[in-house]
Amino acid sequence: MFEGFRTFDIAHDEIHIHGRIGGSGPPLLLLHGHPQTHVIWHRLVEPLARRFTVVATDLRGYGDSSKPPGKPDHAIYSKRAMAEDQVAVMRELGFERFFLCGHDRGGRVAHRLAMDHPAAVEKLMLLDIAPTLAMYEQTDRTFATAYFHWFFLIQPSPLPETLIEASPSDYITRTMGGRHASLDAFDPAAIAEYQRCLAQPGAAHALCEDYRASNGIDLEHDRVDREAGRRITCPVSVLWGQHGIIERCFEPLAEWRAVAERVEGEALPCGHYIPEEAPVALLDRLTRFMTHD
Repeated sequence: MFEGFRTFDIAHDEIHIHGRIGGSGPPLLLLHGHPQTHVIWHRLVEPLARRFTVVATDLRGYGDSSKPPGKPDHAIYSKRAMAEDQVAVMRELGFERFFLCGHDRGGRVAHRLAMDHPAAVEKLMLLDIAPTLAMYEQTDRTFATAYFHWFFLIQPSPLPETLIEASPSDYITRTMGGRHASLDAFDPAAIAEYQRCLAQPGAAHALCEDYRASNGIDLEHDRVDREAGRRITCPVSVLWGQHGIIERCFEPLAEWRAVAERVEGEALPCGHYIPEEAPVALLDRLTRFMTHD
């Protein structure tokens, strides 16, 4: 995995962000989702590195990045704070402006990054999400059943942390394996890496704080944007799985067109974990979108 890439740890505001960089060409930042790490991109990074300087990071609270204890307002894990981490990383690497692609939680960080730092984002691709505010406002029984973890992880500490810490390995395999593709879609080495990282001290708490922030301060930030008429200005491409909950419960293009000025997208024949379930299709769409005017 990640042949030809080098690892880095970059400090920002007493937080260190772990990641890898490789390739040549215009910069492309890749942000992973729950309950994973930057390793989700392992099937794409080497071909992408032929066209781009690829940067893949672990979000604050995930992988080998810092996992600070949360506070009552959960602002330490707001998508605004997590986006600022990523802007700082890219600046430290010498990139003031870059292409951006985020899956799941990484997509929510990418959404906030594009809103708060519009000059930094050339183009934005979002994988298998609708906007956080829209998803909470439209929650129904089908969504809540499929995405039970949204409502489990936001429970007050230490209830969800205690249950996850009882068996981090099981949390990974049951959460990821219980969706459309089952565990067959994943490289065992990747699964082992996700399990290693979730077993680290503070990892379960950080994961919960990410979701608690999205149930509170992140919604406040999104409502302020909506009331002010603030929208994402860069071109946006949205991809989602035909066999996932975004397809079943939401109108992703309509939802993203409500918060962004220029949106295209389509469903792919897979479930939620697009980078690992449909890497060939994603590579094609990602490369075409980022390289064509």
